[in-house]
Amino acid sequence: QVQLVESGGGLVQPGGSLRLSCKASGTFFSIYAMGWYRQAPGKQRELVATISSLGSPNYADSVKGRFTISRDSAKNTVYLQMNSLKPEDTAVYYCTAGLQLPGYWGQGTQVTVSS
Repeated sequence: QVQLVESGGGLVQPGGSLRLSCKASGTFFSIYAMGWYRQAPGKQRELVATISSLGSPNYADSVKGRFTISRDSAKNTVYLQMNSLKPEDTAVYYCTAGLQLPGYWGQGTQVTVSS
C-alpha cells in the first residue's frame, strides 16, 4: 500500500507562484511514475503533469512553460512548481503514483488563484 500526502496549496494572486509537495510512503517510490492531476468545481479531473521513474516530465498544454514537475528519490517526494498562476488554475490538486498513472491517490490540496 502506498500513501501520498500533499502539501503546499493555498491562496495566491494571479501571476504568483506556489510549490506543491507530495510525500510518498512505501519502498517502491523509485520505480513508480508520479503525477499531478487537478479538479475544478463542476469539471472532470484532468492531468497536469507526470514524471517517469527516470525523471522524464510530461505536461498538459495548459501549463507548459509555467509549471515544473520534479522528484527527489532520497526524500520520496515529488514537487510541482507553479509559476504565473491564473484564475483558471484554481482547483484541488491531487498527487498520484504507480507503475501506470493514474494509480494511488493522495487526499488533494486546494489551490485558489484570486485577487
